[in-house]
Amino acid sequence: MFVQGPSPTARLFLVLALSLGLIVADHRFRHLDALRSTLTVVVYPLLYAANLPASLSSKVRVRLANEAQLREENAALHRDNLLLRGRLQQFDALEAENRRLRDLLGSSFKIGDRVLVAELLGVALNPYRQQVVIDKGSTSGVYVGQPVLDANAVMGQVVRVDPLTATVLLITDADHALPVQVSRNGLRTLASGTGVVNRLELPHLTNNADIQVGDQLFTSGLDGRFPAGYPVARVVEVRIEPGKPFASVVAEPNARLDRAREVLLVWTLPTTSAQASLGNRGPAPAGGQPGAQP
Repeated sequence: MFVQGPSPTARLFLVLALSLGLIVADHRFRHLDALRSTLTVVVYPLLYAANLPASLSSKVRVRLANEAQLREENAALHRDNLLLRGRLQQFDALEAENRRLRDLLGSSFKIGDRVLVAELLGVALNPYRQQVVIDKGSTSGVYVGQPVLDANAVMGQVVRVDPLTATVLLITDADHALPVQVSRNGLRTLASGTGVVNRLELPHLTNNADIQVGDQLFTSGLDGRFPAGYPVARVVEVRIEPGKPFASVVAEPNARLDRAREVLLVWTLPTTSAQASLGNRGPAPAGGQPGAQP
């Protein structure tokens, strides 16, 4: 048809007429749908092969990008996990510290005197010396002889003051003695340290003294240093020894001497009943109050 015959112009118009006729016929009568479907199936492998390189390169780029992103996300999650686990450990410690501070706060309300919370910096618990170092000193108003408590009971008293720190002698130190009173019957005696962190002795009770296991001991206030009414210890052993004038009485401190992290420094009232009762006897001897032997 295109090699010989009508002129090129006539052939062009013929082809255009046939094309328009086929387009109209296809649009109006859908006669070529089956043919188009068949041709689509035949041509599809060629289209797929032509599009394959671009499709593969796109998938490779996406996969590499996803893998890199997943690696970054995995590393970030790993870091976050470590941070969160570390913070969780800190939260446990903070929760325990919060409980201790709440206990101290409740104790301060029960005391009714001016108090200051201090934290332990150093501990020396051995048979020769029972002391702790706290992070408050003379700049905070701490003074020698000041009572020190934890959330439960009396811990000891300040024996040395520096500008930023202070040393506290615990009630279990072998050189410490504290006037106490039995809550059940008002019996007064001394609680002496033994050098053992959970043991006090009451060395001056006779065999017929009214003392029992389970009796609670409180400060008597007769030393002029510890106000009356602070809990001290609980009697855990009473042993009568025939032939000896005094009973062997052992008490366990109520304060958590080997576990406390925070302590209370107490400023007592300027005049106590004990000081008033001792007022007619003259000033206390230099170097300490009666019954307290730092």
